[in-house]
Amino acid sequence: MRIPPRTKRRCGAAVNRAEEKLLALSRSIHAEPETAFQEHRSAAKVAGLLRDEGFEVESGAGGLETAFTARFGGGPLTVGLCAEYDALPGLGHACGHNIIAASSAGAALALRDVADELGITVLVIGTPAEEEGGGKIALLEAGVFDDVSMSMLVHPAPEDNCAPRPLALLELEVRYTGRPSHSALAPHLGVNAADALTVAEVAVGVGRQHFEPRQQVHGIVTRGGQVPNVVPADTRALYNLRAADMESLGRLESRIRACFEAGAVATGCTHEVLSTPAYAELAHDAFLSEAYRAAATELGRPLVSREAERDMPTGSTDMGNVSRALPALQPSIGIDSGDAVNHQPEFAAACVAPGADRALVQGAVALAWTAAQAAHDDETRERLLTHQAQRRAPGDATA
Repeated sequence: MRIPPRTKRRCGAAVNRAEEKLLALSRSIHAEPETAFQEHRSAAKVAGLLRDEGFEVESGAGGLETAFTARFGGGPLTVGLCAEYDALPGLGHACGHNIIAASSAGAALALRDVADELGITVLVIGTPAEEEGGGKIALLEAGVFDDVSMSMLVHPAPEDNCAPRPLALLELEVRYTGRPSHSALAPHLGVNAADALTVAEVAVGVGRQHFEPRQQVHGIVTRGGQVPNVVPADTRALYNLRAADMESLGRLESRIRACFEAGAVATGCTHEVLSTPAYAELAHDAFLSEAYRAAATELGRPLVSREAERDMPTGSTDMGNVSRALPALQPSIGIDSGDAVNHQPEFAAACVAPGADRALVQGAVALAWTAAQAAHDDETRERLLTHQAQRRAPGDATA
């Protein structure tokens, strides 16, 4: 069933009325970047706008200080719009989370105006620490998504992609402990933790030829010693492991842990490996993806073919964990960033340029139309409500 034209017009009109506020919100978040779990001002800005627009706001959602929920309506179908607002250390909003937050807020305002006729509850979830820390994973575990029927956001990128394929991700930190000694006077009495790290890095490097398709490893040395005339006794490195899915990620983790162990064995150091919660691969709900594609097409977005989308490079997101628990969608929307890509200073600058403003407004409308289409389609609505009820059932493994 198609959305009634009147519903589309009301959604578009709501975003147009709020455009000035939404652009101001995006620019304000961009101007004061805050990193993982420190997004106090950013969360307050998004929550404040929604509170002023009649949403019921709860701060500290899921026990996270910089998370919140903002709710409007009382329909049985709950549309969850995720607002990300964390920045990158040293780069600011080089991934465009200021646009994500504002476009989700805009979509919420659009759906607020049609909530009664669609029989929906509009829920904005302020989700901190996407770049590092997995805020959505903590919110999932705390039950914040338990009553959500479907979850969405739109992510800035160099180009539009209605169905990107973000990879599963695991962050590992390896720490080697050796024994210090004078590098010239008594090097034979030292146990070199920097050498352990070197062996591990070489092992990772030569192992790349055997990686499975879509497996990736990238790392940095975070501690390599203090002065050259002391044998390093404490070294550390931080690695990101990515793979097509959680199963492939598990196999890659075993291989990389073996490389870390090789460094310890070769040098006589001890070592430990610390990990953060893994990000799952993103699985788009097929109906939501096609509904978004139709909306983006109608809005005149420059879309590529489905075949080209599958080959476009991508990163990772904790939205993947959400997509494993409930129907979800995270399309990419181009911001006219030229040659710049995410996580570059030039991309950060583009996130408050005219192309970003246009993407913000059109992304908000497209998300609202997508949610309205799902709520209006009887079969999809029933599927979403049934899945939600099953997740909440006692003893259900996916709850």
